[in-house]
Amino acid sequence: MIEIANLHKQFGKTEVLKGIDLKIAEGNTVCIIGPSGSGKTTLLRCLNLLEEPTKGKIQLGDFSLEFQDHKRIPKDTVIKFRQQTGMVFQGYNLFPHMTAVENVMEGLVIIRKQSKEEARTKALHLLEKVGLKERANHYPFQLSGGQQQRVGIARAMAMEPKVLLFDEPTSALDPELVGEVLKVMKELANEGMTMVVVTHEMNFAREAADKVIFIDKGIIVEEGTPQQIFEQTKNERTLQFLNKLIS
Repeated sequence: MIEIANLHKQFGKTEVLKGIDLKIAEGNTVCIIGPSGSGKTTLLRCLNLLEEPTKGKIQLGDFSLEFQDHKRIPKDTVIKFRQQTGMVFQGYNLFPHMTAVENVMEGLVIIRKQSKEEARTKALHLLEKVGLKERANHYPFQLSGGQQQRVGIARAMAMEPKVLLFDEPTSALDPELVGEVLKVMKELANEGMTMVVVTHEMNFAREAADKVIFIDKGIIVEEGTPQQIFEQTKNERTLQFLNKLIS
């Protein structure tokens, strides 16, 4: 499904990603963990070209893109590639002047050119899937943070992406609202949705991930099953990170 080879990302003289190699199988949930500033979010943003890598290769399904210094990817290629992914951000990024159902419909009408009636039917189905059909006509200010994030998930799913990308989806939520978002994500994982999740929710990574990636200073320090990372690791840097979280 996704293959990343020798991926680098540089901002000015600062190299944030230093040669990432990673394979993600279709239907798998991959959780990316690591300290702040390790390159987790940059890697995620490179996966849907919100940030264009400095060099390396990304293959997503039938798309294969190679990146070289100072050589830009054509805009139409970026758009087509990005349509293969759905992104759920830390902030909810909903349009404040649109209801929940209108937020989910927007991409279907504007990008997929569906009729409003067809788009509304699909949007209502997706809102029902994330437990919010009864809130379809509410505006974002009328929804809790957890509800807004679930609308964001429905919106990302509306475009039928090959992979869903989550950037710390619960970090902006009050603790009591975290569970409702993670519940939806676990259901998607159980249904076989391919997901890449940057998270600090270690319990979610333990329970839902097929693979856990530990990144530090722009490199993959270790990868493996949740059991291998959380219970069997002998890597000193991984142990240091996990022990700090526990303490």
